[in-house]
Amino acid sequence: MSVVKINAITIPEGMGPQLEGRFAGRAKMVEAFEGFEDFQLLRPTPDQESGENRYFVYTRWASEENFQAWMDSQDFAKGHGTGQADGNTTPDGEQARKPVAQGAELMSFTVVEHVVKGA
Repeated sequence: MSVVKINAITIPEGMGPQLEGRFAGRAKMVEAFEGFEDFQLLRPTPDQESGENRYFVYTRWASEENFQAWMDSQDFAKGHGTGQADGNTTPDGEQARKPVAQGAELMSFTVVEHVVKGA
């Protein structure tokens, strides 16, 4: 069965568009990785009752080993370390911009049931 990783990302108010742009700039990196099955970047909706303001990054992998291989890869380091993969550089191209996130919490799940419309 697949494994799901959800990263809950806390960002400063007003920085959502920048976070979304950075993910859009590097989406193809994870898509080509062995064992990758699905990715979703979830934006919080204005909800006065729950007060949730974190973004959630949902990924599904064929196995825990595939996910760990992604985490250990150079592509992951490029996309999450220096930010070079998503155009995260200054105009002169020499220094990466600062991260958008103020904090993140990684959660792990095993898929027990998966329903797809029309499948």
